[in-house]
Amino acid sequence: MGSFTIREFVPKDLDDVIRINKENLPENYPQFFFKLHYENFPKAFLVAEHEDRIIGYIMCRVETGKLYTMPGVGRQGHIISIAVVPEMRRKGVGQSLMINAMKALYEFYEVNEYYLEVRVSNIPAINLYTKLGFKPVKTIKGYYLDGEDAYLMAKPAP
Repeated sequence: MGSFTIREFVPKDLDDVIRINKENLPENYPQFFFKLHYENFPKAFLVAEHEDRIIGYIMCRVETGKLYTMPGVGRQGHIISIAVVPEMRRKGVGQSLMINAMKALYEFYEVNEYYLEVRVSNIPAINLYTKLGFKPVKTIKGYYLDGEDAYLMAKPAP
C-alpha cells in the first residue's frame, strides 16, 4: 500500500483533484482556479498516483515580490494547495509532492525562495514543512475564512 508515483497534472485529473480538495481541505477553489495554475505553471502542478488512482496533489504558482528569506525582491514559489487522501497520509506522499514541486519551481521557474501559508492548528503539516527546512516568518491574523490564523512559512531556494 506504500508505492505511489508523482507526475505532472494533466487535464483529465481535474475532477479527482477537485474532489480531493473538497473532501480534505476547508479552502476550496473553483474549477477555473485549478485550470489557471495548470496553464501558467504546469511543471509545478503535480499529482500523486497509487494503483491508477489520484491520492494527492500540489498546486503552485510563481510570484515576484519582496523576499521573506533574504533582502530584496525576487521570484517566489508559492505553494497554494496540497492535499493527500486520509488513508495515504504519513506514507511520504505529502513530502514527496513538496520535494518534487520545489525542484520544479527551482529548475523550470528559477525561484529564489518558496513560501506557503498553513493553519496554526495544523501540526502535522507544520512538522512536515519544518522538516523540509521551512521556517515561520510571520503570523497572518484571521487568514482563513473561519477566522483561524496562518503561519507564513518560507525557505530559500538552493
